[in-house]
Amino acid sequence: MGDRRCWTAVLAVVGLCLALVTGVAPTRAHAATGTPISVDGNSQGRTFDGVGAISGGGGNTRLLVDYPEPQRSQILDYLFKPGYGASLHMLKVEIGGDTNTTDGAESSIEHSPGSINCDNGYEWWLMQQAKQRNPNIKLYALAWGAPGFLGGHDFWSTSSPSTVDYLMTWLDCAKKHNFTIDYLGGWNERYDSEKSPAWYEALHAALVQHGYASTKVVGADNNWQNADDIASNSELSKAVDILGTHYPCGYRSDQKDCSSTHNGSNGAAQASGKQLWASENGSDDADYGAVAMARGINRGYLDGKMTAYINWPIVASISPNLDFNGVGLIQANQPWSGAYNVGRSTWTMAQTSQFTSPGWKYLDNSGGYLAGGTDKSKGSYVSYAAPDKSAWSTVFETMDATADQTVSLSVTGGLPSGTLHVWTTDLSDDHPRMVAAPDLTATGGTYQLTLKAKHLYTTTTTGQAPGTVTGPQRTIQKLPYSDTFSGYHTGSEAKYFASMNGAFEAAPCGGGRSGQCLRQMTTTTPIQWTGESRNQPYTTMGDVNWSNYTVSADVLLEKSGAGADLLGRVGWQKKNNNGLNAYHLTLDTAGNWALQKSDQAWNFTTLPGASGKLEKAPGTNTWHRLSLTFQGSTITAKIDGTQVASLTDSSYGAGQIGLGTVWDSDTHGYYGVQYSNLSVTPGTTTNLNGTYKIVNVNSGLALDAQHEDTAKGTPIIQYPCKDQSNQKWTLTANEDGYYTITGVGSNKVLDVSKKTTLPETQLQLWDGNDGTNQQWAVTPSTDGAFTIESRNSGHLVDVFHGSKDEKAPVIQWNPNGDSNQRWKLEKVG
Repeated sequence: MGDRRCWTAVLAVVGLCLALVTGVAPTRAHAATGTPISVDGNSQGRTFDGVGAISGGGGNTRLLVDYPEPQRSQILDYLFKPGYGASLHMLKVEIGGDTNTTDGAESSIEHSPGSINCDNGYEWWLMQQAKQRNPNIKLYALAWGAPGFLGGHDFWSTSSPSTVDYLMTWLDCAKKHNFTIDYLGGWNERYDSEKSPAWYEALHAALVQHGYASTKVVGADNNWQNADDIASNSELSKAVDILGTHYPCGYRSDQKDCSSTHNGSNGAAQASGKQLWASENGSDDADYGAVAMARGINRGYLDGKMTAYINWPIVASISPNLDFNGVGLIQANQPWSGAYNVGRSTWTMAQTSQFTSPGWKYLDNSGGYLAGGTDKSKGSYVSYAAPDKSAWSTVFETMDATADQTVSLSVTGGLPSGTLHVWTTDLSDDHPRMVAAPDLTATGGTYQLTLKAKHLYTTTTTGQAPGTVTGPQRTIQKLPYSDTFSGYHTGSEAKYFASMNGAFEAAPCGGGRSGQCLRQMTTTTPIQWTGESRNQPYTTMGDVNWSNYTVSADVLLEKSGAGADLLGRVGWQKKNNNGLNAYHLTLDTAGNWALQKSDQAWNFTTLPGASGKLEKAPGTNTWHRLSLTFQGSTITAKIDGTQVASLTDSSYGAGQIGLGTVWDSDTHGYYGVQYSNLSVTPGTTTNLNGTYKIVNVNSGLALDAQHEDTAKGTPIIQYPCKDQSNQKWTLTANEDGYYTITGVGSNKVLDVSKKTTLPETQLQLWDGNDGTNQQWAVTPSTDGAFTIESRNSGHLVDVFHGSKDEKAPVIQWNPNGDSNQRWKLEKVG
């Protein structure tokens, strides 16, 4: 991703320099010579399997479940409703395994041997919502991890109970929910040439035996390695129907080249005669990744004959302190406010999905690179036709073009002609959406279309009506907040909570308490997908901007030697759960307690004087109340109302709350603990009104209005600290807890141009207008520094690419936990 950011900045600087030197902005070049295209219904081509997206690989849909109406239905419409938004042809879901699979854990249907609950997890709900909107959507399921008691803790083992047995049980559950699973994979991004072939053969046999022969097997959701094995193993070839690879255009790349040189050679894959899929692609921001996606959907077929493009993930509905927080088609991480942003990637996908259907045919003679460009610099086009030739569409992308160009289309081979509809998305716009362009009529048997640079176009014989609704503005989650957990049905997750490992679900209370409680359900360390050193179960909730508060919960320990964990100020989680900034109050059955902090490597440090042993051990099956209070740098811990510690520590200044178990080398924390009567009450809000220098932690340079300019549109940079008014900023809070940041020298405010949500947009000065693009959550972070979050987008104020150079642009970017997104506030008179 770094390379893409650098080149974007270079191009922007070049354009700015041209404007400064010549006095005029660069103008669009004249249209280039046209490309003649014959859309031929008799052309050969593979069958199109569709475009789709993945709910899984990290709990990325978790918060969507808790969105209020009508916003939740609006988001679901944008994802699944035909002719409305992304209009997905395929939904790929995770088969939960109670283990972290990037940014969270999804519940399994079998937390302990023989205890099966077909209602566990939210993927059933999501599939139901998808089918309700599009009965023809294809369903594809894949495991990232699995319950640890299977196969002797070996995913590839076929010894019963095996993961194959588990998948058959999961398919039985799907059947109970009235779902037909069209495609089934193996183990995400794992393949072992010694063990995996026999496992896939066993899977194929089990599908036939259990009556699921129509479910097609996708192998191996990794790279093209299994294609080589298929070439030499006829039984494996019979077992695998579709070859699916991940990131065939390069991981998080610009997707300019999707040839066989990426991710291993796909020569054997093409020779197999099987359908080839980009069964996971993307991993980019909902807005920033749109340009790469525009290339990849077309070029995956042109370069590698891949007939499906599946984006990871479907929606960014996870907390912003997780690594892939902005990645998906739509950003929806504030269920308490209902705010969401339909990303540019939604409209990029719509340019193909709304005008095609699975089962259509690629027209090989009617696709290629514009202007015959072997360097691919003009863009690409792909044509599709319905099996009965009743409809057709051609999709153009001009992501790398620098000038307008024309194409001439003619229609032959039994396809309909007449009036052609044109839809387009301008990815150079601040707020791109797919819109209708003027229809085309033929002159002398040909249609002329002018293609502008950095646009998508679809010429089609079909018609659509894309959605236009938008969500409400973002807010900080209000306190107090409480949840007794008594109102959920068994197997449900609690509102706003997202499990990071293990499974926290509603279950009947123990210890003589009636009703439902929240319980950690997983009893065996799962087969992991991530490789974190500490994989103890925990679940988090709340707003990352919470700073001063008290969190309390009742806990009950079911197993001798077990421990409960109350987490506070939960901040950045390292990629794949490999560490966590947080404070922890723990208590075990022997009465041992400790107040600790964890870091980005899962190192736990007991705070000075903050450990001990209660006079009376809690034992098992009795209820006890844990409480943590944060006020500035003061932290107070209580157990059953008695203060056990009060100290100062400024390591972490804000964050969510959480509930968990305590890791040990034997159980890893996989045992039953119950929780009830959660309460989060506000402390005293720190008032930051005043005037400051704002200094970047990474570079030591100050937030600066470039050249001491005071005009609207003045870019914001970092620059060595000076006693000048263009480096002095006045913070003024509003009633919602956000701040305007006003330049002392200019009396203009810190602003995101035109309310764009595009990451990497450079900040500027502008006249104050109370817009959300001029409102900022200024939140304590680590070691006395602050983050500055845009209310408009949720992005943080960031120094471009972590630069330490003076004059480096100050931009907005997704939260990433790095020091170039942290700022010191230095008070000035």
